[in-house]
This record gives sequence, structure tokens and C-alpha cells, in this order.
Amino acid sequence: MARELQSRREELGELLAREEGKTRADGIGEVIRAAQVFQFFAGEALRLPGERVPSIRPGVEVEITREPVGVVGIITPWNFPIAIPAWKIAPALAFGNAVIFKPAELTPASAWALTDILHRAGTPPGVVNLVMGRGSQLGDAIIQVVDAISFTGSVRTGRRIASRAIERMVKLQLEMGGKNPLIVLDDADLEIAVDCAVNGAFYQTGQRCTATSRIIVQKGIHDRFVASVAERMRSLRVGHALNSATEIGPVVDRRQFDSNLHYLEIGDHEGASRVGGTILQGETPGFYMQPALFTETSNAMRINREEIFGPIASVIPVDDFEQALEIANDTEFGLSAGICTTSLKYARHFQANIQSGLAMVNLPTAGLDFHVPFGGRKASSYGPREQGRYAAEFYTTVKTSYVRP
Repeated sequence: MARELQSRREELGELLAREEGKTRADGIGEVIRAAQVFQFFAGEALRLPGERVPSIRPGVEVEITREPVGVVGIITPWNFPIAIPAWKIAPALAFGNAVIFKPAELTPASAWALTDILHRAGTPPGVVNLVMGRGSQLGDAIIQVVDAISFTGSVRTGRRIASRAIERMVKLQLEMGGKNPLIVLDDADLEIAVDCAVNGAFYQTGQRCTATSRIIVQKGIHDRFVASVAERMRSLRVGHALNSATEIGPVVDRRQFDSNLHYLEIGDHEGASRVGGTILQGETPGFYMQPALFTETSNAMRINREEIFGPIASVIPVDDFEQALEIANDTEFGLSAGICTTSLKYARHFQANIQSGLAMVNLPTAGLDFHVPFGGRKASSYGPREQGRYAAEFYTTVKTSYVRP
């Protein structure tokens, strides 16, 4: 798997870009990440730990082992149509499970290509099963025949899956929405803070669950920060996904595009000031838009409460670190959060007190390693973490055996 993904990374990356709209470079990077994931879990198949401990009863030994959970239903979104299936399917197979894989309707070609490689790599018949169609039609059917469900998508759909799955006591792993904050303190390195904000909020068209959407800025640096971000935004090149000069591709489809425009109207109506958000005309048909930054906002506004999933972010001014942390935690979500500061005191306090599964210091809120756990808190996640060694918690079940030799 890993070798073929690596050798075909440019071909598959271009397929992904044509289908989903992210830049060709991002598509290639995603294929490389998928290869790294499969390579990692090839090793994890031999590293699954167990325990042997003495019993409180003389002459008895206790063995604690992990076994496959069974058949796993894997339901994935369109925004990372190769990487997210990879980090779900790879551990499922490494730990001995069978898979029913239901990808998003918007990205069937990427899913088919990945499944085809799995089959040609020697996966036994019936172990990986690809099913195509609408989630509303297939979701319940999948839940009725599996032992576990791993889902990435919206909070609304995740809650619906959970309510159905609990009737059969199906094991659950849900990765859902985010409204991720980035705190920028007065002592921050301005260039680093601007890079973190622009990358986290706007790259990959803002279509990442870990994207920065609330930028909480201390008043002493606020004006310089906003001016610098606005200047960087004007230089971002929005265009065709296969154009090597493009930094941000089109929005994935008309439905998401219309949703983005609707939130621009909401922000304008709520009284926020706005930079960008203009509809753009490309050389070819597509849903192109200039990234948008709202300023003079409060955390009570809808644009700061609801996940938008587009290249749109808001700036919330604050007086000090304590107020910034309070606002950062004032959300139903808890996936990723970041802080830009040169103060070790504030950085460590932020790490310890931010209510999120991911904490970034002087880094964008988006951007993950494949060998460490991924997941959030509150409405962002439910169940065991994904990725890294922590994936075994979901894809295996624990057995305790008592043995008298």
C-alpha cells in the first residue's frame, strides 16, 4: 500500500485535486500522508502490546490481550478523501478487522482508487468493502451489520449515527466539527502570528475541521495584526486547483459555496466589518471566492458560534490573556486551539487550560502528525482517539484470561 501510494503520488494527487478542488500540491501531500499512515500501521501490527501479571490466587496467571473488534463501518468526508480513509482503514486492517468503507458522495474517484490499491496489494476478498451512495440511505444499513463505526463529518450527522448505533451497542468513534480559536497576545512575534492565522484560516479553502475560525487578539497588537493579515490576504492567489501558482483552490461545490456566502451575509448583518469575501471569476467554471476576515466582532455573533467550513475567519479583540482564554473556551466545540506568544508562562497556562484535544503554540491550528493521537472534546469528538498508537483503543477489544498451568 505505502509503496504504491508513494510511487503514484503525483497521479493520485492530481485526481484528488480535480475531484475535491484543493491545490495539486496539497493533493500530492495528502497522498504522501496516506502512504506514511499505512507504513506506520504496518509496524503497529507487530507492536500491539499485551500484559502478563500474577493473580492474587497462587498458581494462577493473568494474561491481558487485545483482539479485533470485528467488522468496522468507516464513513468519511470529502475534504480529505484519501488521508482520512487511510488513517481509519490502516489501523482497522493492522489489528485484524474487516471494513465497510462508505466515502462522501462528492469524492468517489479518490475512494475507488484507494480501495483498488488495497485489493491489488493482497487484501483478502471481503475484508475491505467499498459502498457508494448517500449517507442518508446507507448509514442505517451499515450500522445494522457492523461491530463498530468510525465517522468523520458534521455534528448533526454524528449525533444521528450515535443515536442509531447505541440501540445495537455498537462501538463509536466520532470526529465532528470545530470552531477553533487562535489567541494572539501583545508579545507575539507578528510575522509568526500572521503566518499562523492565514495558513490556519484560509489554506485548503478553509475546508478543514481544524481550521482557525476565531482569532482572539489582544488590543495592543490588534491593529498591526489586522493590517498585516489583510495585506497577506490580498496577495493570496485563488484559482484552478491544477495551476502551479494557485495557493487556494475553489470551494468544493455549489452547496458549500452558497453556505459560505450566507455566512458573509450573516456577519455583515450582525454589524461586523469585513475584508475580502469577493466572488471571483476563474479561467474555468468553479466556485472561487476571496478569503474573508471579519473584524470588530464579539464571541456572541453567529459567525463565531457556528462552524462555517470555508475561507472565513473573525477577529475578536480582548484586553488580556485571561479574557482571551475565557472566550477561546466559550464554545460547544473543542477540537483544536492555538496561541501565539513569546511568554512561556502564558504558553504553558494555555496548554493546561484550553478545552480542546489539540493545543498549538506558535503554530497554525491545522496541521497534524500521523504517529500521535488526534481528536477533540465537547461536541467535536466522541469515543477513543484516532491515529498513532491510541488507535488500538478503538479498533481492538480487551480480553482478560486467567490460566492455571
